[in-house]
Amino acid sequence: MALVDPGASLPSPRRADRPGALIEMRGIERTYYMGDNVVRALAGVDLTIERGASIAIMGQSGSGKSTMMNILGCLDQPTKGTYALDGRDVSRLSRAELASVRGRMIGFVFQSFNLLSRTTALENVEMPLLYQGLSSRVRRARAEAALERVGLHNRGDHTPNQLSGGQQQRVAIARALVCEAPIIMADEPTGNLDTRTSYEVMAILQGLVAQGITVVLVTHEPDIAAYARRVVTLRDGLVTEDRTQTPVIAGGSMAGDAAAHAAEQAAAAAAGAHP
Repeated sequence: MALVDPGASLPSPRRADRPGALIEMRGIERTYYMGDNVVRALAGVDLTIERGASIAIMGQSGSGKSTMMNILGCLDQPTKGTYALDGRDVSRLSRAELASVRGRMIGFVFQSFNLLSRTTALENVEMPLLYQGLSSRVRRARAEAALERVGLHNRGDHTPNQLSGGQQQRVAIARALVCEAPIIMADEPTGNLDTRTSYEVMAILQGLVAQGITVVLVTHEPDIAAYARRVVTLRDGLVTEDRTQTPVIAGGSMAGDAAAHAAEQAAAAAAGAHP
């Protein structure tokens, strides 16, 4: 199954060319109250993620990794601590403000795909754009470009039940890309896929990192975490390990071509700035 080269052109993520941290969490706690029981899902987490990073958040069930993703993705708020996203403290925003931040800053990819079953691939990808006041022509053009980016330009009129599991996940990735957000958060993105298809999905995600997009993987699988440059492990709501590594390269030359393409773009920009 041939995929579009991850080095193909892609609109630059918002503010991704700015150096420094994109995500800064300090002393993050999240406590849930269930009757007389108090569950401390996060117990004081500090985490910094740079722009264009590739990071895997690992942990077993009950470790706090799902709570961490919910807070990182502006789906939930911490009980204590501060969370600065692109320089803005989002830890005390209203639900409406959080929704606005999510729409601009974060694309989500889930294990179960979360596609509308009676809606075509193209329409599924268009869905996040409906809330941005764009014309139907612009929405369609951007959705078509996102599908082409993941190698599904000829599957736009297919409904999810006409697509394989791997193709459905690529539609989900296209949907995450269509708003041009600088962050992709992927929650167990290969959990429902076979080994070969998982490899192809990870090749796409690594290609996005080469383009300057920050990719945060949430997984309990070490072989999936191996594709990230950094691995953060949670246990009992605390970070127990934070290490960098040389990532396994999915797709071999595909990811390498993406990195080369990004380098060529940077060199061209520098040449343009200094004729």
